Amino acid sequence: MTLAFPNASRSYEAERRAIRFWGHESQFEFTFYVDADALHRLDPRGLDDEASLLRTFDANRPRIEKAAGVAHARGKQSFYRLTASEF
Repeated sequence: MTLAFPNASRSYEAERRAIRFWGHESQFEFTFYVDADALHRLDPRGLDDEASLLRTFDANRPRIEKAAGVAHARGKQSFYRLTASEF
């Protein structure tokens, strides 16, 4: 089965300094977090507030989903954290 991202929702997690989103494979749902530092790598001019991080996520969603697919292909986990090194 292939990992898909049919749900476009995402949210900012202040305590993790990350954006959370979900992927699906068959009937299974997987949680992904993209660190703020990773988002700054995608847009070095972006600010560190919630709205700016969400905008950066939205503007780079295809690239982020690709990185999430690579992380997921390495092995199934309860959640995945995407860091700056993955971009």
